[in-house]
Amino acid sequence: MSDNIKSGIIIKGLSGLYEVRLDGGGSVLCPARGLFRHEGETVAAGDRCALTMSPDGSGSITEILPRRNLLMRPPIANLDTLFIVIAAAKPAPSPFTVDKLTCIAVHNDITPKIVINKKELDPERAESLAGIYRSVGFETFLTSCESGEGMKELSECVASLGEGSICAFAGASGVGKSTLLGVLFPDMEFATGEISRKNQRGRHTTRHVELYDTGRAYVADTPGFTLLDFTRYDFFDLDDLPFTFPEFAEHLENPGCRYTRCTHKTEEGCAVVDALNRGLIPLRRHESYCALWEELKEKRDREYD
Repeated sequence: MSDNIKSGIIIKGLSGLYEVRLDGGGSVLCPARGLFRHEGETVAAGDRCALTMSPDGSGSITEILPRRNLLMRPPIANLDTLFIVIAAAKPAPSPFTVDKLTCIAVHNDITPKIVINKKELDPERAESLAGIYRSVGFETFLTSCESGEGMKELSECVASLGEGSICAFAGASGVGKSTLLGVLFPDMEFATGEISRKNQRGRHTTRHVELYDTGRAYVADTPGFTLLDFTRYDFFDLDDLPFTFPEFAEHLENPGCRYTRCTHKTEEGCAVVDALNRGLIPLRRHESYCALWEELKEKRDREYD
């Protein structure tokens, strides 16, 4: 690579400029070349890129290097691990939202890990939820920022991620995600979200994706993971849905279902339904699958009208 060509990772983008952490040290704030805009190519935090540097130290992004994955809502590239944060109470946990996020992660070759925060508010419910996600193979943490329970284990997990890997913490307003990040990374200033007691909606929340360097992995506080409208946005197709539930995998393989176009919802002879009836697949997860199937089926029908 010539002296005026450098490579790095995009840390954040704002108002048409991108902060790039250069390989070998240092960073530069620069635009992407105009051709990206004309071609409609997305530039996102997490992208590795090539830059052309000028003698004055300024630069311009000239190439986006091959990606492992790209999420559009929120815009982030090359995500390795997604920590999905829910609260045991206040607000009440939404397993369906968690299951949507695990499906998006699995489809994009991202490792999902579940964090059930505020355990102290409802220990029984927290343990019950943890049992569901552990039973299907997702590493699950029970945490309390009040007592410190589970924080050491979660911190060790983040520290064990591969050098240069990217992880994100996703969760609805009120689940304690910002407080959790503050405990895990006390030297970093993550955006915080206040909660209105009247409507339990977040205010003053971050509007863009930004990566923070922990010294080993990058961590992103990512807004937008609550905008999970599968009928409006293209996360994946109906045919992909069964493969986003890891607990279905062994039952989808041969001989699998007797039907080639099985919905895996209620059909007699369906290997997934049979596994559900034998307690091998959690009922709560299958309910999420059926609800997502209906959303994606409605979207497909509308597109073919």
